[in-house]
Amino acid sequence: MAFLQIEREGGIVVATMNQPETRNALTGNTAIEEIVQLCADIRQDAGVKVLILTATGPIFSSGGNVKDMRRYFDDALTPERICEEYRQGIQRVPLALHGLDVPVICAVNGPAIGAGLDIACMCDIRIAADTATFAESFVRVGIVPGDGGAWLLPRAVGMARASEMAYTGEAISAQDALACGLVSRVVPAADLLPTAKTLAAKIAANPGGVMRMTKRLLREGQHSSLVSLLELSASYQALAHKTAEHREAVTAFIEKRAPRF
Repeated sequence: MAFLQIEREGGIVVATMNQPETRNALTGNTAIEEIVQLCADIRQDAGVKVLILTATGPIFSSGGNVKDMRRYFDDALTPERICEEYRQGIQRVPLALHGLDVPVICAVNGPAIGAGLDIACMCDIRIAADTATFAESFVRVGIVPGDGGAWLLPRAVGMARASEMAYTGEAISAQDALACGLVSRVVPAADLLPTAKTLAAKIAANPGGVMRMTKRLLREGQHSSLVSLLELSASYQALAHKTAEHREAVTAFIEKRAPRF
């Protein structure tokens, strides 16, 4: 059975992790390949404007399959081979998902544990059901965040809170996640997907090409100097001014009507 259930509504793609029997684990199955392929498909499809990532069942994702980790006890699996396995495996997910140039909304329906939390941090916007919890729990099974969590989590909640979460491995509630900025809103579980879809529709109503450039600028702004970002912004703006969508938006504004993109 496929790990992802993919649906499309116009420019909105909804990808649902659909292996509740494994607590939507991200290893020991086809999850990595499917997520990477989905991102590759979206990058090639200019008609996609927003991606929603969510899950079925009571748990968003338990992260790595702990039972599957017993194979690392085998001395034949050397540290060098394990390192390469991470490079060719789970580490492809942040490069693909965080690297998408369309906005990504994560609708967290339940506990997001370990790599499950980190995959949520790879998204631009996180909405949590009131039943969700979040834990950077790698230390509790004697490993480190091998999927980029040490880069992602501090950018979402700040270094002090990320350190507390990573060093203790303890879970925080949806309300605590809201307070520290990990999620932008908390809603009743029944309202989670409708809320995510409403937000996605508001995003998708805007020109897709400009949206992708805007996301690239926001991402570049996290590590670029102001001078470098201004130069890139000027280049993107020059492209934006020449698009048919910009012409239509300005014309519609002057004519006091809704734009037709």
